[in-house]
Amino acid sequence: MSKKSKGIILIQRILVWTLYFFAGFILYSKEGSLYPFLITFSRIIYPLSIFWLQIRIKKRTNFLPIDSTMTTSHLWFNLLPVIASLITVILSLTNIFLYILGKLFNF
Repeated sequence: MSKKSKGIILIQRILVWTLYFFAGFILYSKEGSLYPFLITFSRIIYPLSIFWLQIRIKKRTNFLPIDSTMTTSHLWFNLLPVIASLITVILSLTNIFLYILGKLFNF
């Protein structure tokens, strides 16, 4: 991999993590723009999703390590963190965009 592509990947990761941490800051410090149940769920799972993503990125493994030899419990053990983290990412980013839109248009 060339130096230029590594630099671009680094910049992209920094931008994504900055956006995600800013979304977490808004999630914890401001009143949520979504339903209270969704905000509570996001506040609980948000730190776990950060740790889960860091582990997956550092180990450079697949996000969904599924194969035909897995038992049902092992499959759920691998799927639940992925599903919870994806839902949390979607909810926290939706919350930050609704917050920004509310500030721009004074909702």
